[in-house]
This record gives sequence, C-alpha cells and structure tokens, in this order.
Amino acid sequence: MKHTCQISEHRLALPDQSLCYRLYRNPDVAPGRRLLLVHGAGVAGTDTWHLLTAYLAHWHEILVPDLRGAGDSHFPDRKEYAFKVEELVSDMASLLDHLAWWQFDLAGYSLGGLVSMLLKQRYPDRVGKQFLLESAVLDRPDWTTTVQLRQRYSEAAVHLRDTDHERGIVQFLDTISPNRRVSPQVQAVAVKRLGRRPEGFAFALDAVTDAINRIDREQLVAAQGDVSSFIGGQSVDLMHQYHLGLAERLPNWHYFMVSGTDHSLPFQKPRQIARSMNEELQRYLEQH
Repeated sequence: MKHTCQISEHRLALPDQSLCYRLYRNPDVAPGRRLLLVHGAGVAGTDTWHLLTAYLAHWHEILVPDLRGAGDSHFPDRKEYAFKVEELVSDMASLLDHLAWWQFDLAGYSLGGLVSMLLKQRYPDRVGKQFLLESAVLDRPDWTTTVQLRQRYSEAAVHLRDTDHERGIVQFLDTISPNRRVSPQVQAVAVKRLGRRPEGFAFALDAVTDAINRIDREQLVAAQGDVSSFIGGQSVDLMHQYHLGLAERLPNWHYFMVSGTDHSLPFQKPRQIARSMNEELQRYLEQH
C-alpha cells in the first residue's frame, strides 16, 4: 500500500539520549493540525503506528518518536540503562519544544498512554484531542489489584534480562493479553517484534512499575481533556468495566471496544482505529 504521507527520519541530541523520530506530512491536508503518537514498551514507533497513520485524514503533521529503550533511540554509549516515566515525558517535551509544536493532539498506546497522560498533566494548555489505546495504569477498576498486577510484569522483566528472553516476552503477553488467540505464526511475530531490545523492554516495564507506586491515578485521570479510549474486545472484562465506568462518570471520557483484538489492537486493526480517531476528532472540533 502506498502511504499517503511524506515521511522523514530525524534525530534530536539530548544530554543523555539520541532520540530518533519520524515526521509524517500529509500533503492533502491543510497545515495546522498536528498529532503526536507515543508507542508502548518494547516496540518501536514505526512498528506501532506506520499502518495506522496511512488512514488518518485530518492531521497535516504526525510525529512518531522512539522512546528510550526502544527502536532507534539510544544512550550515547548504546548500552541500556534504567529510566523513569518522567524522563520519557521530559524527552517528549524537549522534542516538542525543538519542533516548536506548541499545540498538538496526542495519542498513546500502553506505556505510551501513561506517558501521554503525564504529558497532558504537565502541559494542559498544549494538548488538544487525546486518544488512549489500552493505557498503562488503567488496567483494573480496583487500584490495589492494578498494583498487584505489576508484579507479574516485574517477573517478566527479570526473564527479559536472561539469555532466554523469549520466556519473558511470552510471560508479558500472557499477562497483558490472557484471552488472546494464540497461533505459532502470530506468537512468532510478537516475540520478534518485542525481542529487538529485550533489556530496554525490561527497563520500560520497570519504569511503569516504579511509576505505579508513586502516582495518584485519580488526579491523573482528572487532569485529562477529551479522551477517546480504545480497548481490545478480547481484553479482560475488568478493563472494559473500568473504562465503561469512566465514560459513564466523566463527560470527557469516550470508551470504544475494538472487536476482534487484544492488547495488540494498533497492529491488528489500524484502519478501524484510525477511522474512529478521524470521527472522534470531528466530534471534538464540533464541540469546541
């Protein structure tokens, strides 16, 4: 499929990070509206968003960075080191300032969802429409259960640092998508995608575990603007219950169930999600 956008790759040199990012420019859309897409733990930005960006109709510029520990972003010595989610937020802020993106829409997947929410909390006036795809820390209605769930991710992170990192990847998949439909081919693709930088993946999981012991989820959710939240149809019922409850309680929270998908929803149904994002932006613009 021929992509609708003109794509260019760039680097931003930060004090402790060489940040790789890609800019998608749609020549058929008038300049003005911009969108930042933040990927999840263990996967690169392009792997996550490339297909989805081909179906987005209302953004002239789309920014797809690689977070620390993933893709083509790296520390100066190219080794892997631990980091905190706040550092990921600061990286995104530095990139946005560098590009002079003072107003933009924002989407985040998994870990990227948490980064996105923290970015909105830090810079409330810069972010417009928001999209979340199975955001980290929004897993379960009960906060204690959510925190306990992170212990299983921490165990997966330990295995990711072993020579048999495939065991850690499978444990991660079993934890985050227990109801997924498993076939050898699909499993092999997921393991390959998540195994590119296993130690960086492990540090990303650790970063969420660290954050979940410090953040106030209620304050974080309250700081968000107009959110469209996408949850895979095969994801656990408790996650659906939580986001349905948010949509019923908060006028700015809009819940969407993406049938036939699990946690890998941006890889499985990019066209369907992009279509909903287009429609949700239209609704948002009509209301604002």
